Amino acid sequence: MPTLTRRSLLIGTVSLAALAPKLSLAQVAPTIHVLKDRNCGCCEAWVRILRADGMTVTTENSFGALLIRHKLDNGIPQELISCHTGETDGYFIEGHVPPADIRKLLSERPDAVGLAVPGMPYGSPGMGPEDRREAYNVFLIHRDGRTEVFTSYEAAA
Repeated sequence: MPTLTRRSLLIGTVSLAALAPKLSLAQVAPTIHVLKDRNCGCCEAWVRILRADGMTVTTENSFGALLIRHKLDNGIPQELISCHTGETDGYFIEGHVPPADIRKLLSERPDAVGLAVPGMPYGSPGMGPEDRREAYNVFLIHRDGRTEVFTSYEAAA
């Protein structure tokens, strides 16, 4: 049976102290603030999906030119615009981005503006049943304006 020594106790305590911040960050539910049109049902559906995934979501009504200006001013390219915009931990989330992709972004922490699903693809979160989904991509928006595919979703069979 192993003996607990002062040295092993000290090493264990230091190791736990070094690891504790990483453990607590991994277990904290993401918080996201969403700007959306008050009359948009798919925006509300997306918010419900994020909440069901354990995220803390606040919403703010915005619309028209004011919402578009907010998107463009914060680095979301015009060709990637959708109906709502979320902000979480220094990133922008444009459109119907799945919760798993938001969590992956926050875990990997790339130097980027955020993620976008342009338009409103059928079957993306908040846009109808996933089992009838059309193919779509989630794009990573780099700070220099470049984009790349972050995740691809194939059409449902």
